[in-house]
Amino acid sequence: MSRAVIMCSWDEVPHLSESDKQRLTSSLPPHQQDARIKGIPSLGAGAIYPISEEEIMIEPFQMPRYYPRIYGLDVGWNKTAAIWGAHDLDADILYLYSEHYRGKAEPSVHSTSIKARGNWIPGEIDPAAAGSGQKDGEKLIEIYEGEGLHLNKANNVVEAGIYAVYERLCTGRLKVFSTLQSWFKEYRLYRRNEDGKIVKENDHAMDATRYLVMGIQNAIVQPIPKNHQPYRPADPVTGY
Repeated sequence: MSRAVIMCSWDEVPHLSESDKQRLTSSLPPHQQDARIKGIPSLGAGAIYPISEEEIMIEPFQMPRYYPRIYGLDVGWNKTAAIWGAHDLDADILYLYSEHYRGKAEPSVHSTSIKARGNWIPGEIDPAAAGSGQKDGEKLIEIYEGEGLHLNKANNVVEAGIYAVYERLCTGRLKVFSTLQSWFKEYRLYRRNEDGKIVKENDHAMDATRYLVMGIQNAIVQPIPKNHQPYRPADPVTGY
């Protein structure tokens, strides 16, 4: 027997009046509203970041060159995720603007994709990667550094990192480009089980985000090339 699953929102069902929708919405905690109102999947005993996607999602825009950049990197054979951030220092807003999300590929493949976003950008890598053997026992961090990545070992204090991310989400100081589809997919399912423990499934982008936020002080501005000639308007008299 064939089956199909269709995602349906309250706006698509005729038996709910506007007053019914308002009454039901007011009874829901924030982290359940997307699941109940829009039919977006949400699992587990409790969302780790119970902030509506609408509050953090923004459309991509051209960011100034002077915003310091950094990325978080969570490596593994089944899935490797990298999340890039740009920091508006004046407003203290961190923008997540790009992602690399791929499984079952060699470090050289991941590194090529990462360097394409700007080889000058430093990364915060899962420190556990230092103990993971691959390619004749070489350490993964050494392998990635050998591929030309500039990496720091991330601060992997889990609960402190989650709190740092949560605080930014709550205060509007972490915004995510709408194009980061894999990030939002994990965000919806990032949860704790009945015992309050983090469910370690589909959390690679979330871990990478935590590394990024905890290492934000290591973000740097794009260096100016040595042969760069700054723009200088022509002299109105000589024309040069």
